[in-house]
Amino acid sequence: MDDSRNLLNELRIDRTPVQLRKIAVWIGFGAAVVLAAAGYGAWKLTRVQVLQVHTAVAAKIGGNASVLDATGYVTARRIATVSSKITGKVKEVLIEEGQHVKAGQVLATLDPLDADAQRKLAKSQLAVAQSQLDSVRAQLKLAEAEVTRYQSLATRNFVATAQVDQFVSQRDVLRAQLETVQRNIQVAADQVRIADYGTDNTVIRAPFSGVIIAKAAQPGEIISPLSAGGGFTRSGIGTLVDMDSLEIEVDVNEAYIGRVLPKMPVDAVLNAYPEWKIPAEVIAIIPSANRSKATVKVRIALLSKDPRIVPEMGVKVSFREAANSSGIPQNEGVRVPAAAISQREGKPVAFVIEAEQKVELRALNLGRTMGEDRQVLAGLSAGETIVVSPPPALADGAQVVVAPAAGSSP
Repeated sequence: MDDSRNLLNELRIDRTPVQLRKIAVWIGFGAAVVLAAAGYGAWKLTRVQVLQVHTAVAAKIGGNASVLDATGYVTARRIATVSSKITGKVKEVLIEEGQHVKAGQVLATLDPLDADAQRKLAKSQLAVAQSQLDSVRAQLKLAEAEVTRYQSLATRNFVATAQVDQFVSQRDVLRAQLETVQRNIQVAADQVRIADYGTDNTVIRAPFSGVIIAKAAQPGEIISPLSAGGGFTRSGIGTLVDMDSLEIEVDVNEAYIGRVLPKMPVDAVLNAYPEWKIPAEVIAIIPSANRSKATVKVRIALLSKDPRIVPEMGVKVSFREAANSSGIPQNEGVRVPAAAISQREGKPVAFVIEAEQKVELRALNLGRTMGEDRQVLAGLSAGETIVVSPPPALADGAQVVVAPAAGSSP
């Protein structure tokens, strides 16, 4: 009986103050968990998604605005390694590096011994042929006189006809010999002219006016246009450059070649003179790409000639907008990537990033196409940051986060 009463007493709730405080703590903890879960659910339902975007900066278009920058070298359109037409030993060299020469000026001479001997022989052969001509002419004159006399005698029956025929045959033979001698004289005269050419070929002249940039041979050396003698034979006397034919060649990445147009104005700056801006313009875009470098060659004319500009100098060029007759202002507004312009309700717009990383929708007044960019006449100011390729869900006032640039560390 006492055991049963003790068991009932153990099941009785202890209503002392300590136990009441423990119960209150657990009830409060449970209520906090319920409130936190409810708050998280409400935040999940009401939170706004933050979009990650790429940006670009609107660039001002001005008279000196550059469409594209590139590097290249000064090259000469007319450059020649001056050599001889024949193989021979150099007798005299009359040039030095940096010397200005005129077209036709003698640059060097070769030993003319062989050429002079050939010329002397040709003249002797001509003299022999001419002497034969006089002999044959004298014989022919006598034969014609004999024919005339015997024909007169034959008409009076003083001589036989066979004798007349014999003298006529001799006259015809001499006539043929005279024609042969005349042709031999012509051949001998041609040989003299060829020998004269051979002698003239020993004199090396400048093919055009220019400046000598390299001297390649010395007296006593053998020179040949074919360089048949290997390393001991020179292939030229020197290198001549026409400084009036200097131009610039640059390799433009094929992804940006659409920005370059013929006659486009260019500002060129030599690496040797970084403060000197040389006016230039595009001559031509070579219609072939370099497969290994993915570039297209562009030829640029220098509009200002100066002795300081020499071949193979490094140069930086800036392509500027060419004037057109479309009526669209050339140097007004700003330049932005075409991908930054989107359509909202059929109108061109752009999203400008304002304070606190929120975007503002701007209506645009567009100008001309500038390669991969567009001219914006109104709606944007230079220096403003705009969203490139905005997502369709992006709206005015939306919160965004700017994506890091490619290659930058997070």
